Amino acid sequence: MMKALCHLLLALIFTSSQATSIIQLPQHQLLSSVTTNTTQDVRSCSFNVRIMTSCSSTRFTRDQISLTFGDAYDNQVYAPRLDDPSTRTFECCSVDIFQIYGPCTYGICYLYLYRSGYDGWRPETVQVYSYNSSAITFYYNTSIPRDVWYGFNYCSGGVTASTPTQTVKWWQFFIFTVLYLVLSV
Repeated sequence: MMKALCHLLLALIFTSSQATSIIQLPQHQLLSSVTTNTTQDVRSCSFNVRIMTSCSSTRFTRDQISLTFGDAYDNQVYAPRLDDPSTRTFECCSVDIFQIYGPCTYGICYLYLYRSGYDGWRPETVQVYSYNSSAITFYYNTSIPRDVWYGFNYCSGGVTASTPTQTVKWWQFFIFTVLYLVLSV
């Protein structure tokens, strides 16, 4: 009877811990400035970034577009001036793919775009393909304000939105430990 009760309590603990692992996705965020790390890390990794320009964007743009992304452990990748009007980059309804090198990351959880210019470029989505995880997609579908970093930050104390993990509260761990000891006797 005691073992059955312990197993029931263990099931309740894991059920409640899974319910707390749901990640609330924040809305777009404005940053007045971003401190970019322009030094190359010894461990340089390659990332593919796929940017889809919205069909409601201007036909073409002369805006200057930069981006930065990274993880919850201060590993930041910075890509200045992705734009190039001579190659028709960021045209309306188009997809542009960039190979970017930077410090290796442990799950990308934030991405910001910077737009300078007067054309009003509008991204639909930005996908980052990392060397060690599946792609993460950031949904914009809105105009990017001029001369300000604009994007998403899903970072939360080392847990990333691209790789949600199960979080266990201290009391759940304590009860689990006690029940484990009871069951092993």
